[in-house]
Amino acid sequence: MAFFPPVPTPKSPEQLRSRRWFAPDDLRSFGHRSRIAQMGFGGEELRDRPVIAVLNTWSDLAQCHTHFRERAEEVKRGVWQAGGFPVEIPVLSLSEMFVKPTAMIHRNLLALEVEEVLRSQPIDGVVLMGGCDKTVPGLLLGAISVDLPAIFLPAGPMLAGRFRTTRLGSGSDVWKYWAERQAGCLSECAWRQIEEGIARSPGTCMTMGTASTMAAIVETLGLALPGSATIPAVHSAHARLAAECGRRAVGLVWEDRRPATILSPQAFENGVIADMALCGSTNAIVHLIALARRAGIPLSIDDFDRISREVPVIANLRPAGEYLMEDFHDAGGVPALLSRLTAMLHLDAPTVTGRTLGENIAGAEVLSDEVIRPLDRPLDSAGGTFVLRGNLAPDGCVIKPTAADPRLLVHSGPALVFDSYADLKARIDAPDLDVTPDTILVLRNAGPIGAPGMPEWGMLPIPKKLLEAGVRDMVRISDARMSGTSYGTCVLHVAPESAVGGVLALVQTGDRIELDVPGRRVHLAVDDAELARRRAGWTPPPPRHARGYGKLFHDQVTQAPDGCDFRFLEAGPPPPEPDIF
Repeated sequence: MAFFPPVPTPKSPEQLRSRRWFAPDDLRSFGHRSRIAQMGFGGEELRDRPVIAVLNTWSDLAQCHTHFRERAEEVKRGVWQAGGFPVEIPVLSLSEMFVKPTAMIHRNLLALEVEEVLRSQPIDGVVLMGGCDKTVPGLLLGAISVDLPAIFLPAGPMLAGRFRTTRLGSGSDVWKYWAERQAGCLSECAWRQIEEGIARSPGTCMTMGTASTMAAIVETLGLALPGSATIPAVHSAHARLAAECGRRAVGLVWEDRRPATILSPQAFENGVIADMALCGSTNAIVHLIALARRAGIPLSIDDFDRISREVPVIANLRPAGEYLMEDFHDAGGVPALLSRLTAMLHLDAPTVTGRTLGENIAGAEVLSDEVIRPLDRPLDSAGGTFVLRGNLAPDGCVIKPTAADPRLLVHSGPALVFDSYADLKARIDAPDLDVTPDTILVLRNAGPIGAPGMPEWGMLPIPKKLLEAGVRDMVRISDARMSGTSYGTCVLHVAPESAVGGVLALVQTGDRIELDVPGRRVHLAVDDAELARRRAGWTPPPPRHARGYGKLFHDQVTQAPDGCDFRFLEAGPPPPEPDIF
């Protein structure tokens, strides 16, 4: 990990934000200084030092972050080395695995907490420690809104899994082997071996799931150090990265290098380009739109579709490809990937290093043409995510065609409708289910408001009777999301969602649906008069929450094409500085 010293400083110690708490000769500052002394620190340890918050999303239920206790100490070591004063602050921990029905509900709560933690306390800069899917956008949303100097430390991917002689990828191989077990092709003993071998270390999913996608995008946006997104969580290089993030956070404060000085329309376009070249998680669309709008930049799903037509998939990573994150890291990681895309990128975009993106990736070398494909031999000639529209999704929906069965990308079939995930679970494996391989499975009431929180239910399970007959993919349509580790012909994020009266709410079993992915079209073959008749008889489902945070979420969350942010948290001036009396 390279060392990035501060550039000549525009800020003096007298201009540190934290001095408002500690410097004045008054009763209030006496209280602040005495409480610092109470914690065992002397005045010399704080004087003229930037206070760097280390926001740690560790918990005993955050399986991806089990190494963060140690990493936080290494970040603090780097802060001390660079002349800063580190303060570790725990913030909401969101385990994608354990928070039900989805951590997505609490992404905005984490963002609000980060904003208030940074705004209300004597903090000059921040290191954001995250990795598990929703921690990344949650931390960044809050940091963008408060606009203090910030740097992101990704958790890093876990080691590759292992089943006998086979390398396993978390998520992707779960779905594959579960289908085999449901089909009667895998023993319980083998299933237990997979269970014990698929997640062998701390860290995020080692496939190109949402965690790895967001880490790579944040590095491309310029808010993380070059090469940081792919370092495995348990490598010694990750400990060195943590210390360097602490050192660099101090430099960012002296340079007054804030998210607003880094994030631009060009930076976000770079992020979308990286996403498409990686065949990244469809979740990235929702998160990037929310991040851009916090920064006052009008990114839309149309920008993703435009860029998807121009950028080939060159990362040969599961679930779309063959390799895992360790392989990607050893092949050169994000800098190597971007080095193949220089003609498409805005290389003059600034970054947390004090250098431009172009300077950060200068000299980056691709060490495996199989893992990071040349442009003339891509995994796919078009980007990883397409945006579809039609009468079923007038505001858009998304699909990852590289992860789908090619024969289903143009398909027409009868709908089989499930009104909720509970309905799906109750009926999907019934022996008498009226379903064929041509059937299109439809799940509704799974969107931001309907579920609530838009859970990762979009990879609907294939009926057991079809699995036993050898079927491994079907067209599936929902207003839900899908795990970035998932695969299949899954149309997601249908907007408007069914719970607010989108056309998805009006689909009936037996209706014919037409899917044309190359044509970017999804169409319900029911005439307007019949849809109007159905709408007249439709009533919205009652809210799931009558009070508390769930009620706030229901009342304030936007739809998928708008980032699922809260309306009152979208772009605006930074929050006011607190009064100190």
